[in-house]
Amino acid sequence: MPSNTARIARNTLMLYFRQILIMLVSLYTVRVVLNTLGADDYGIYNVVAGVVVLFSFLNSAMSNTTQRFLNTALGQNNTEQARDVYSISFVIYFLISVLVIVLAETIGLWFLNAKLNIPADRRTAALAVYQFSVATTVINIIRVPYNATIIAYEKMSFFALVSIVECVLKLAVVFLLVISPVDALIFYAFLVCVVGVVVLLVYKLYCNKVFEIAHYRYCKDKKLFRQLISFSGWNMLSGVANVSNSQGTNMLINIFSGVTVNAAIGIATQVDLAVYKFVDNFQTAFKPQIIKSYAAKEYNYFITLIMQASKISFYLLLFFALPLYVNAGFVLELWLKNVPEYTVIFTKIMLVISLISSVSGPLWAAMQATGDIKRYQIIFNSFMFANLPLSFIFLWLGYSPVWVLIIRLFLDVLAGTWRVFYLRKKINFPILRFLLDVIIPIVVIVVISTLVVTYIHTLFAGKLLNLVVSCCVSTLCLGFLVYFIGLKPSERIGVNKWIKKIL
Repeated sequence: MPSNTARIARNTLMLYFRQILIMLVSLYTVRVVLNTLGADDYGIYNVVAGVVVLFSFLNSAMSNTTQRFLNTALGQNNTEQARDVYSISFVIYFLISVLVIVLAETIGLWFLNAKLNIPADRRTAALAVYQFSVATTVINIIRVPYNATIIAYEKMSFFALVSIVECVLKLAVVFLLVISPVDALIFYAFLVCVVGVVVLLVYKLYCNKVFEIAHYRYCKDKKLFRQLISFSGWNMLSGVANVSNSQGTNMLINIFSGVTVNAAIGIATQVDLAVYKFVDNFQTAFKPQIIKSYAAKEYNYFITLIMQASKISFYLLLFFALPLYVNAGFVLELWLKNVPEYTVIFTKIMLVISLISSVSGPLWAAMQATGDIKRYQIIFNSFMFANLPLSFIFLWLGYSPVWVLIIRLFLDVLAGTWRVFYLRKKINFPILRFLLDVIIPIVVIVVISTLVVTYIHTLFAGKLLNLVVSCCVSTLCLGFLVYFIGLKPSERIGVNKWIKKIL
């Protein structure tokens, strides 16, 4: 277990520094792309690409399935089964790609032409963007088995390196976009597709060379095939729910409010993703160990990992989210210059949603580890599916598009609460321990730090000075509170040893 903990810490640190670079480049590229394309074209890109994402729920379902079965096989030291999982997954991903193309070129194309609110003079450009987005989506689907294999083997150094390469390529896209002599919107979609092809080739070459399981072979194990299909079938509910939560509501906003509001929610999503990726990286480092510890029947270590991953995920996100939440208006002005309406409030609500998700993410990994997810998926995703019809009703009645995210926030709280109680029944998850070790410290830290940072924010007149001071105060305040309130004594000892080792 100590070596596993050290591996998690090392992998987290690699992914953390990788994400700092990616966040800086991502925020810069969004600013340049927005200013180059304009709010309307940026909104068109988000909503048109979103139509394609509607059909990618199959990819999301299989991604979680491949990750789970690879981690389980490796946790049981069963290399042959891991090789079979890889080969079967590869066939399934190919079939998913074909299905996505068929759906996108029929239902998706009809929806683009008949339902979306796109200016008449930009419909040709929107159609070209749509076709490039279809190609990009298929490329991303095909690369998932390689990605899952790298994470299953916990080769986070290479994972981080490829992400940095992808980041640099996207930065190159921005510079090419600025000097482009052709339609900037079409050219941007084309370059994003090219970046996807390059990254896919890098993943393929590395996996084929390094991992013995990453070579396709014909597999006759029909039982394993059925298990993968069954597991991914129930995971598909989660994929559909996520798509309806994000792209489905994005379509509704387009229909009721137009492409400018789509630009606002697209920007807010980019900010939220840039910040949340820090937590996502941390949970990526934790997830293989959660699944492997369950497969190896190390249940005490399994529960401890879940508790630690939940609260540390929240703390990591709060370090970035709190000062950003307080200074959202100024940060967006500083970043974008021209901030579309609703962007500030969208950003704030999405940060809160991400904070809630950061706590419950490890619980979902625990549920996947058991392999029995049928009833869980049906009930949990019922909360998620409710977002789309409720959003439609509120928008149809004339309410602000802000209510779309408020509804999502409310449903996320309900779904997260239900998830904890379901795990109690399924794996004897200790709710009282989770409440005492995770939830109560989180609430105390949020209340105290928010009051302190908000008060400090009111003391200074200059916006830039306010940002600098509130960031410093937030970091110091959260560091103190997390160390003395958020961590258990045994965890503080581990932190002390880690700091001494670094020094």
